Amino acid sequence: MKPDIHPNYRQVVFQDLSSDFAFLTRSTIAAKETIKWEDGNEYPLIKVDISSHSHPFYTGKQKTIDAGGRVDKFRRRYAQK
Repeated sequence: MKPDIHPNYRQVVFQDLSSDFAFLTRSTIAAKETIKWEDGNEYPLIKVDISSHSHPFYTGKQKTIDAGGRVDKFRRRYAQK
């Protein structure tokens, strides 16, 4: 492998701004802020608007649309005569 062409792969804290949830993972993303984590170490901080902790799909609060009514309306409108 060529030296000095790979990004810096390190531990980073991602913080969900909508639910104040944070998790530590590894990433190459650049960060301007840092945060002191639970283990006492300081890590780069990346703030995100939404994560799996606040996204409706993962929290089970996703709304389902009644597609049955639309299908019946379509069939009535374009039914073969």
